[in-house]
Amino acid sequence: MTDIAEKRSVPTGASSLWRPLRVPTFRNLLAANVVSDIGAFMQTVGAGWLMVSLHAGPIYVALTQTASSLPYFLLSLPAGSAGDIVDRRKLILAAEVWMASVALILCVLTIGGFMSPWLLLVLTFALSAGEAFETPSWRAILPELVPKEDLAAASALNGIEFNLARAVGPALAGVVIAVTGVAAAFVTNFVAFFGVILVVAKWKRPVRKLTTPPETFTGATVAAIRYVRYSPAILTVVVRTGVVTFFASALFALLPTVAHSVNKSAIGYGLLLGCFGLGAVLGALAMQPARARWSTEVILSSGVVILGAAIAMTSGFHRLSTLAPVMLIGGAAWILFISLINTLVQNLAPEWVRARVLAVFILVFQGSFALGSVVWGAVAQRAGVGIALVSAGIGTIATTVLALFARFPDAPADLSPWNHWRMPLVVGDNDFEQGPVLVTVEYAVIPERNAEFVDAIHQYGRIRRRDGAYSWGVFHDIEVADRYLEVMLVNSWAEHLRQHERLTRADTELERRMLSYLAKDIVTRHLIYTHSKET
Repeated sequence: MTDIAEKRSVPTGASSLWRPLRVPTFRNLLAANVVSDIGAFMQTVGAGWLMVSLHAGPIYVALTQTASSLPYFLLSLPAGSAGDIVDRRKLILAAEVWMASVALILCVLTIGGFMSPWLLLVLTFALSAGEAFETPSWRAILPELVPKEDLAAASALNGIEFNLARAVGPALAGVVIAVTGVAAAFVTNFVAFFGVILVVAKWKRPVRKLTTPPETFTGATVAAIRYVRYSPAILTVVVRTGVVTFFASALFALLPTVAHSVNKSAIGYGLLLGCFGLGAVLGALAMQPARARWSTEVILSSGVVILGAAIAMTSGFHRLSTLAPVMLIGGAAWILFISLINTLVQNLAPEWVRARVLAVFILVFQGSFALGSVVWGAVAQRAGVGIALVSAGIGTIATTVLALFARFPDAPADLSPWNHWRMPLVVGDNDFEQGPVLVTVEYAVIPERNAEFVDAIHQYGRIRRRDGAYSWGVFHDIEVADRYLEVMLVNSWAEHLRQHERLTRADTELERRMLSYLAKDIVTRHLIYTHSKET
């Protein structure tokens, strides 16, 4: 039975946290991912410990974190483009095999005693590069596995899985390294890849048939940036996430320092991380009942306020017994925020651009996190950890003011394709890559509805730009009072064909409103730029 059939068998209605587990492929992937993420955290701890064991200086230890995070900045956008152009299942499978191969090399070199600081950095970068290239596609397949009404619950379950791995992985790594050595942690990580590889290899993903020429990587990347730029709802989610993450990053950046000040043992830090992870689990359990009672904006803003308060309170407690409950509350608030934000992005992006939009989201999230960590670390260095945490906590709470100008969308739009435009009859040979293409649309407007039409057509212009036009405008005929001419430029004929398929049913209401202001049918023309034979 295919995944489509599996999805349809899931009953509709109010979703519970556990209902996505009824989909076999999602359930198997989640279980395999728990093991894989535990292995990944063990590898991270092992790499840091091995770097110290190699007697490398502090700069090498710091570069280990850089080698893990840099691939996300370098590869997010091309990874998102690849996730929308090629088969996501094959891309994920290739990335998993790549990471398993790198993990095997890491094991062999460590066991053989050939490891050096620079070699460890290179392999850490290669391992993280596979994960960075996989992440947009991995997140983009979630709406393919579960029904839309279960998407938030599925995202929450992913959050529980990750936080469970974050709590178990480092602790298990410490025990394994102490008993058998760092190579055992690397071997565990290598073995952990096989569960995910097996599940993904067995997944029968429906083949998507292309009706337009395939996109290039460059064109796909430009299309992603353009889509986010001209989609107000997505832009709101991305910008507000970046701002919140900038302030909230202080908690993650300064928690090791706070933990060390109250307990010199690494056990204290592990305990606080464990409380944060447990709080995330509890927050995920509370998310579905909260979504049944309140709007997305209310839940997200409340979570941000609670998270900001937890960050500020962290500076005022100097005992593990008092810090632990604060971390519990902070973890619950964080999972509420991050799970719903991920769900929003997945719901707001149509299938053809979903991985790319998620890549932009990841890029902004990671960039804000990295920048915030540096800024709040510098503030803590100059003014003290307490001042930095209080300032970051107040800043986190203050971000809720953005709701006055840009509210989070609540009900997901219907993003199913709505290709109703008339396709022109092409005379002569048609080269898909020829262009640019000039499209003109002539409107005869009811005289007393001119102002309403102009307002609607400018809103519609955002959709034209979002779906492919790199230049757009509307002009009023000075000789005929009720005549308006819409013009747009598209890079190529192939891109214009794609533009036809990118309209969604969510755009229906605006187009119908705009057309209701017309006195007669529109007249559309398509013109392709003519190049001189001498050029």
